[in-house]
Amino acid sequence: MAGGEGPMSISGVRREYELGGLSEGEIAADPLAQFRVWLDQALEADPLDPTAMTLATVDREGRPSARVVLLKGYDERGFVFFTNYESRKGRELDENPRAALVFFWPKFDRQVRVEGAVERTSREESEEYFLSRPLGARLGAWASEQSRVIAGREELERRVREVTERFGGGGAVPLPDFWGGYRVRPEVIEFWQGRPSRLHDRIVYIRLPGDSGEGGDGWRIERLSP
Repeated sequence: MAGGEGPMSISGVRREYELGGLSEGEIAADPLAQFRVWLDQALEADPLDPTAMTLATVDREGRPSARVVLLKGYDERGFVFFTNYESRKGRELDENPRAALVFFWPKFDRQVRVEGAVERTSREESEEYFLSRPLGARLGAWASEQSRVIAGREELERRVREVTERFGGGGAVPLPDFWGGYRVRPEVIEFWQGRPSRLHDRIVYIRLPGDSGEGGDGWRIERLSP
């Protein structure tokens, strides 16, 4: 490129994955139990957002979008996160209530993929979590028309001041009607462990037809080619 160096090539950026393996003989029969093991290890090893997950949604025209959100709870019913229901992801989940999640823990060369239908959590669940948030985050939820175009940072700061005055600057900031939780009810959960020469281990749990997910053990376990 005239006048300077060209863009740096990234085609040769690679490394070997040599931190472990994953076999059918060592995994838990229930994918939530296996997830708990991996998440606990990630929480202990890396305090910087180990609960971060990529959330992928699709609108009614089939256009995908993805963003990173934080896991705020999980059990046999599914994986929970919270957001503004009127945000882009909220609108897309209203149009197409299915989603995919990806957790990535590079310190262990591990990924977990989740696919399933999505439902809103109860208002009681949403309220319990919302009231546990710091005051600033609660005020921010009221002030932000998430995903909407705004004129500038000043507009957002003005809205925060207005909301703070509205609620008297104290801690009694209630749950907005437009804000709450979603639960991804898993139908497929895949555990990926990086291995040398790109011969990775991929173990997938597939929910059996008719299993309710309420603590049942209706999962088929398969190994996928890397």
